Amino acid sequence: MVHMTSNNDKNVIKNEEDESVDVLERKSVVYKDLSSTLVQETSDYSKQFAHIYAARLAELGEVLTSKVQAKWKDVRLLKLADLEDFEGEICVIIGTLYKHQQWKPSILQELSEEHQLSLPASRSDYCSEKDQVFLEDEMLRIKLVGKLVDLESIVTGVVCAVLGSEEKDGTFQVKDWCFPGCVPKTIVSSSSNTNGKIVLISGLNFIQNSDDLAMELFREWICGMAGNVKAQKEEASVVRLIIAGNAISNNEKEYIHKNMSEVKVEESKHAKETVSATQKLDDFLSDIAKCCCVTLLPGQYDPTNRMLPQRPLHPCLLPKSSKLGSFQGGSNPWISQIDKRMIMGSSGQPLEDIKKAAGSKDISPIEWLEKTIIWRHMCPTAPDTLPAYPFYKKDLFIMKHCPDIYFTGNADKYETKLWKGEQNQVIRLISIPQFSSSHTAVLVDLESLDTELIHFGIE
Repeated sequence: MVHMTSNNDKNVIKNEEDESVDVLERKSVVYKDLSSTLVQETSDYSKQFAHIYAARLAELGEVLTSKVQAKWKDVRLLKLADLEDFEGEICVIIGTLYKHQQWKPSILQELSEEHQLSLPASRSDYCSEKDQVFLEDEMLRIKLVGKLVDLESIVTGVVCAVLGSEEKDGTFQVKDWCFPGCVPKTIVSSSSNTNGKIVLISGLNFIQNSDDLAMELFREWICGMAGNVKAQKEEASVVRLIIAGNAISNNEKEYIHKNMSEVKVEESKHAKETVSATQKLDDFLSDIAKCCCVTLLPGQYDPTNRMLPQRPLHPCLLPKSSKLGSFQGGSNPWISQIDKRMIMGSSGQPLEDIKKAAGSKDISPIEWLEKTIIWRHMCPTAPDTLPAYPFYKKDLFIMKHCPDIYFTGNADKYETKLWKGEQNQVIRLISIPQFSSSHTAVLVDLESLDTELIHFGIE
């Protein structure tokens, strides 16, 4: 028989065979939530979004200036306003990429569709053959042209340096690129004596999957009530469960071709389903939090603010879980330090929007995750096409830390890669699949950064 017991508020797992008892104490490590660096001290929605780009360019422009001098040495670095005096000469300009796309979300377009002035078209991305790329600084913008301008790898909001020359038609011929690059590692991650592991899941979708067998199997596994002694030793090594968004729902309720009374009925039904799903999620999390530390990130369809950074779900929504010290609500995006490992990630909106803006079907989520490291920005398309708070003095989504583990949630499939930077940075990149469809969780070893995909099902 396998059961849970507690000893001095520390959870242990017991395996009883005859009169012998093996006591496995769950490992514990130091946890620091660093997500406060993503939250503005005061809320002020009167500011224009242009301030974000100005702050982004000012901070990353300084980083690029030193990288440009190291990469291209004596090549002249110019402002866009000075280009006309150096037409045809090789030079470097620094600015923010802007991708002009006619199918981007537009409030004017939404209003015209609302009044049925045009027929709305269903699109999977914002791209078309008429897309154009510009580089803009504090005052001007210039169109970028050339074979190196790949529309499918460019999105709005990326700060970069461009080597090339101004053409007679006023465009800029691109010959090379330079990006801010990965943040230098400040915390040296040494081998931990605890040999702890973390579990990453996303997309529980309790509205549709609260009674799912895989959910119950996962709960029993992480609580140490499944498997033999060897399996329980592995379960006891898990120091924290991280749920990367969409725990309550993973899609938006749509009311198509319904009159007002039908819509009200559907809204009332959906509200009741959400309340019921939230209560079941609370029960699920409280059971796990009695055995293991839990961090819950909000997702795109969870009941919290829509603009990034999303704040943690309110404690009133999860009364049972919130009473436990082992349960923490995280922001989205989220940054923390577990033992000596820096962990960073999101519930998936930044990469989902990047894919829509780029339009490429050949670039995987892991590759986009790698690009955000090189761009040194967690959400480059915010606030252009990704809703975000109007930061004024600083762009808080600029990466300040080099993570050891960097993940994105609610992906279509599981992917992972051990990425190595120019300054010996080593980052484990992880694409977490939706649990509601894949019935899988990702186990990560904090010492070796090795990953393992665990499947919960009857197959």
